[in-house]
Amino acid sequence: MIQVLGTSWALFLGMMLLMVGNGIQGTLLGIRGGIEGFSTEAMSIVMASYFAGFLFGSRAAPEMIRRVGHVRVFAALGSFISAVLILYPVAADPWAWSFLRLLTGFCFSGVYVTAESWLNNNATTENRGKALGIYMIVQMAGIITAQGLIAIGDPSGFFLFILPSVLVSISFAPILLSVSPTPAFGTSKRMTLRELFGASPLGVVGMLLAGAANAAQFGMAAVFGTAIGLSVQQLTLFVAMFYIGALVLQFPLSFLSDRIERRRLIIVTAGIAAGAAVFPAFYQSFPALLGAAFIIGGMIGPLYALLIAYTNDYLEYEQMASASSGLMFINGVGAITGPIATGWIMGRFGASGFFVVLTVTLGLIVAYGLYRATRRPAVPVEETSSYVAVMAQSSPVAMELAQEVYADAVEEALEERGAKQSS
Repeated sequence: MIQVLGTSWALFLGMMLLMVGNGIQGTLLGIRGGIEGFSTEAMSIVMASYFAGFLFGSRAAPEMIRRVGHVRVFAALGSFISAVLILYPVAADPWAWSFLRLLTGFCFSGVYVTAESWLNNNATTENRGKALGIYMIVQMAGIITAQGLIAIGDPSGFFLFILPSVLVSISFAPILLSVSPTPAFGTSKRMTLRELFGASPLGVVGMLLAGAANAAQFGMAAVFGTAIGLSVQQLTLFVAMFYIGALVLQFPLSFLSDRIERRRLIIVTAGIAAGAAVFPAFYQSFPALLGAAFIIGGMIGPLYALLIAYTNDYLEYEQMASASSGLMFINGVGAITGPIATGWIMGRFGASGFFVVLTVTLGLIVAYGLYRATRRPAVPVEETSSYVAVMAQSSPVAMELAQEVYADAVEEALEERGAKQSS
């Protein structure tokens, strides 16, 4: 770990500042939208636009990097992000915000692709998993820190829009002044969605539903808090609890993932999250909201990585890297639909629709997992690949980095098995 921090500390620092900026604007818009009188349906489109831009950017960024290089793409997209963040308060219109969020998602996706390429370039086979783990902790810590900064500001003013713009601008300095050399960039061959579904139906369906649940949580939690009249301090603590839960429970679940049948763990994880979402749908005391947020976030965050690991259990060694693009696309489609469905339900049935959507979405993962258990036996625990922590908001590069860790573990296991058989 010391070696990873020594070679990539500037990259981690820059990404931390980027995540603080991104975390501020995500929650802040949910609060400011309520102040501006935007409907929940309008805010759901605003929030979903980020994920649409992110999905498009994750596919366009590699070509941009190949044409003009990492540094130019990183600097150009960073400049756009910094400028867009201060335009929200002067363009207080849902359609304008939707366009700005689309642009923000596109730019952040490109920035993540570039930064994670440098991370991959700095990592070695021996420390790649540790580098990815530290990167995930940095991302979570940035979003949690962002909530604390919002709590001390005034969402109706300009300062909280200027602050993330400044933080994003500053974040590029340690990265651009330290990264060397510029990494080579390549993409792996893609698996078709049909091939991916044939290999792991639960992995595909689960990724779609988990993407919807994660995006609903990420995009609409602040809208929900505003709708029920939480104070700014209460709302930011509520949002932070999702990520605190994900950070705290990621490691116990990663431990269990390598020791319990993975499909069973996915069903239990989704079931606990669905159960936690039921209670505050009907009883919205603030302590209940905090407890539910901690459990839901703690289950949904690791669920993304669990589904990747589960899918890899049914893939050949050569297929793992090529599966990453399909999993990312499926997750992205779910992420776009999640906030829109949540906003529509909240607009017609009240703020409790936020938890109803989470309950139904996660419950469908449980139901489909139980159905799949009747169709195919699970892979024995001793034959599964190792769990690798990765956030749903990561770019395709981080996904491929995680897949490389999986592939390395499989290759090592095959070599050990071959050595035992030969002896």
